[in-house]
Amino acid sequence: MIFDSHAHYDDESFNEDREQVIKELKKNGIVGVLNCGSSLQGARDSVKFAEKNDFFYAAVGIHPENAYEFTDEALKEIEELVKNDKVRAVGEIGLDYYWKENPPKEVQKAVFRRQMKLAKELDLPVVIHDREAHGETLEIMKEFPEVSGVVHCFSGSVEFATECLKLGYYIGITGVITFKNSKKIVEVAKEVPIDRILVETDCPYMAPTPHRGKRNRSEYIKYIIQRISEIKEISEEEVECKTVQNIKNLLKI
Repeated sequence: MIFDSHAHYDDESFNEDREQVIKELKKNGIVGVLNCGSSLQGARDSVKFAEKNDFFYAAVGIHPENAYEFTDEALKEIEELVKNDKVRAVGEIGLDYYWKENPPKEVQKAVFRRQMKLAKELDLPVVIHDREAHGETLEIMKEFPEVSGVVHCFSGSVEFATECLKLGYYIGITGVITFKNSKKIVEVAKEVPIDRILVETDCPYMAPTPHRGKRNRSEYIKYIIQRISEIKEISEEEVECKTVQNIKNLLKI
């Protein structure tokens, strides 16, 4: 059993074979996928996939890279999209200070806060993107104690993870945990309770070893589950069951 808690099947890398891939996911035992919008178009597409495929769910929001897209009109459209029962989270939202060409920090923070406020008003969880911005991400998370969700593709320290857990968040683990140099996320996986861990692809990115560098897909989560099983010294079956239940709890499904 695998529930991919963060995917981007709307990405153009799936344009040629998307329908076939989605059919194969279901055939291969993928019980759920949360497709996360990174742009307004990505949010629209995520809802379409969720309407068309019973095991797909959608998160709608504007990624920090696309913060300039978040206009009043975009907010109104997102508010309409969340009326769909298959929309279960606001995301992918947050801060990304890695790429210099991204919108300025103050623009990103303003858009992040507006979407956190929206999640609070809608009583929905959030899917948070945090890259090279741990301190300010945590600061904004603390401003909205009523909101919980997942810090996806977690890249912070054990100490940062502990602060996220205190706020009721889950920790999203990608294929990075299978990489040889992935010491930080291994330490996080050791310390975070299994009932607060989600597994995700972030596909088409972050493919785990032995598929590193290739287009990622939900079946590859089995390698993440194997690695977590080794690190926490519990069975793969327990990791599977717990992570599926965790995402179902978060999304209320």
